[in-house]
Amino acid sequence: MKILVCGDIDDAERARWRMCLEQAGPEFVWLTPDDPALDRTSVDAAVVANPPPGSLAGCPRLRLIQSLWAGVDRLLADTTLPEGVPVARMVDPVMTIAMGETALWAVLSLHRGYFDYQRQQRSALWLQHAQRRADEVPVLVLGHGQMGRAVAETLARRGYPVHAWRLRASGAAHAPGAAVTVVQGREGLTEAMRQALILINLLPLTAQTRGLLDARFYARLPAGASIVNLARGGHVVEADLLDALDAGHLHHAVLDVFQSEPLPSEHPFWTHPAVTVLPHAAALTDPRSAAAVAVANLRALRSGEPLQHVVERARGY
Repeated sequence: MKILVCGDIDDAERARWRMCLEQAGPEFVWLTPDDPALDRTSVDAAVVANPPPGSLAGCPRLRLIQSLWAGVDRLLADTTLPEGVPVARMVDPVMTIAMGETALWAVLSLHRGYFDYQRQQRSALWLQHAQRRADEVPVLVLGHGQMGRAVAETLARRGYPVHAWRLRASGAAHAPGAAVTVVQGREGLTEAMRQALILINLLPLTAQTRGLLDARFYARLPAGASIVNLARGGHVVEADLLDALDAGHLHHAVLDVFQSEPLPSEHPFWTHPAVTVLPHAAALTDPRSAAAVAVANLRALRSGEPLQHVVERARGY
């Protein structure tokens, strides 16, 4: 099988991905867009990282588009993406663990007031704050997919009361193996928001979720709540978030993703005292583990076995 590797990545990163993919799947022929041996009419599958629009045109034999990124919103926005070809998103256990670690760090820092102490340090202010127990800090996780489940269960094991929200109803009210209450639909979300002191966003970005975190959304959270956005910048109406922070209704925001990336140097998030900025680093894709996941799907394609983590294009994830 011939596999085309392409994406919006620099030459060094592309070379590293190709090396890891070749090591994980030496039986495949790996090609890049600038490879003299590339014949698009003979390409069987593509492994992609948000490739420029049109990158997969002219590949009539294409049978799988395997994304190297967990989010596929940019990929699906490409109107030239071949129709009828399965698209699989990246679900890498190593990345899932990393996201759980970042979420736990953010929740612990908010729960124990470490961001407040950091601000005090700048003013040489020695002041202790009341210390709450974990079971006094309700957390709401938006999204109950692979990442959302892992984060919710990680926090529940630490003693936090955790609700996880999914947009579509699917049955269970409790996640197996952890004390996580699953809420569904808009009514379930509104009820869970009333008590959430920390909200973590891990939703996919779709037409239904774009701009979800707006002024009306923030107003439904209790005064003094904080948000952690680890999903996509398109979920957050940035001006509304700044207004909620400036008004004191929201206490703090930990933001890993933004409408425009890299975050422009003049953006107020950089200097706002109630905002912690991360450079889209909550859970970086590790080429070593992700390559193994991609190759496993390619082997399934070759042998006619079911593909893993296939995207429903109509849903957007």
